Amino acid sequence: QVQLVESGGGLVQAGGSLRLSCAASGRTFSIYAMAWFRRHPGKEREFVAAITWSGDSTYYADSVKGRFTISRDNAKNTVYLQMNSLKPEDTAVYYCAAKLETGKLGLPVEYDYWGQGTQVTVSS
Repeated sequence: QVQLVESGGGLVQAGGSLRLSCAASGRTFSIYAMAWFRRHPGKEREFVAAITWSGDSTYYADSVKGRFTISRDNAKNTVYLQMNSLKPEDTAVYYCAAKLETGKLGLPVEYDYWGQGTQVTVSS
């Protein structure tokens, strides 16, 4: 089992920044990759960014490239999402997820464990 706990959400003005954290515990040695997804009200969960647990590779949705950065600190078993130049359309609940096997990183169904989510609200 892997447990994930997100933190760092909140309210920010457009153009501002936030950093989300996701602390992993339990069988973290079994993690292949971690990712951030988000869900806008009334919509399906969408991919934001992913990083392999080794930190070798990162992947981003086109909508956040150049504005968001995913990183990890393996000593702390924590993954971060630095979000800059935030836009009102970034408003969503953000979820951290962990994947145990190789495969596609952009599909929610591929992930084995999920955090509870943290609200990010960007005001215009």
